[in-house]
Amino acid sequence: MGIPGRTATERIAALATRNHGVVTRGQLLAAGLSTKQIASRVRAGLLLVEYPGVYRVGHRAPSTPASYLAAVRASGPGALLADRAAAYNFEILRGDPPQPTVITRTERRLAGVGTRRSRGLDRADATSWRGIPTLSLARTLVDLAATMPVDDLARACHEAGVRYRTTPRHVDQVLHRRPNATGARKLREILGGEAKVSLSRLESRFLSLLRDAHLALPETNRPAGGQRVDCRWPNHRLTVELDGFRFHNSRYAWEQDHRRERRAYARGDQFRRYTYGDVFEHPAAMLTELSCLVPRIGTPDRTAARIG
Repeated sequence: MGIPGRTATERIAALATRNHGVVTRGQLLAAGLSTKQIASRVRAGLLLVEYPGVYRVGHRAPSTPASYLAAVRASGPGALLADRAAAYNFEILRGDPPQPTVITRTERRLAGVGTRRSRGLDRADATSWRGIPTLSLARTLVDLAATMPVDDLARACHEAGVRYRTTPRHVDQVLHRRPNATGARKLREILGGEAKVSLSRLESRFLSLLRDAHLALPETNRPAGGQRVDCRWPNHRLTVELDGFRFHNSRYAWEQDHRRERRAYARGDQFRRYTYGDVFEHPAAMLTELSCLVPRIGTPDRTAARIG
């Protein structure tokens, strides 16, 4: 039943406001509209058919959340946004928005929507983000591992950690329920720091500068002292963190940065922090400093002798 005292137009507007401008036939009926009222508004262009039984209210102005929510609503009860679309919704995937992909309990075919069926979807794998029923972030990472290249998957994992504090433990809980998931080994190697990955343009440029200067290369994105570090030369007791604003612009990230520094000193490492400006604009000073801390490739390892 609709709220007493509200007109049909007001009830539709209230629904649309809460749902990115998307409403379903079921919601409209529950709000007190009749089938004739719905049909009349469709004919008048006040409700625009997005999918059978799913409408945009008044306009189809570009809106990725509205497109994603409409696809989920059209896919039936229990449907969830999945794969790259879910990653984009969580803002751990950059670039143009992917087409909606939805995981459903029953077979569905919708134009412009990728669908896949999963009868045994665990409740722990379901959430709502930005008002859109979505696979959980940890489950999304597990599913992405099946098709996503290593570097892209590593960036998504890193973003998940920075934005949402997603940890390897969260992902392991999903993998425990899905031990045969495609890409599980790749994902574990990334989370465990065993995969050689480059998370950003900043890191790629930093490693390129080291190669050009013939300096020994570090281990990258591997755990040390219980926390992942950007670059580390364990034999030379040196840790380097690369501060791109994108990954270091929140209070949580700022606090994590300082914890990394304290832990580096606690394990006996020297610690250096380099910014975008150091790497891209003034690399000479940075390389001069590093040349005193790590050996040149092909030269005697005097650093190890000094600190051994």
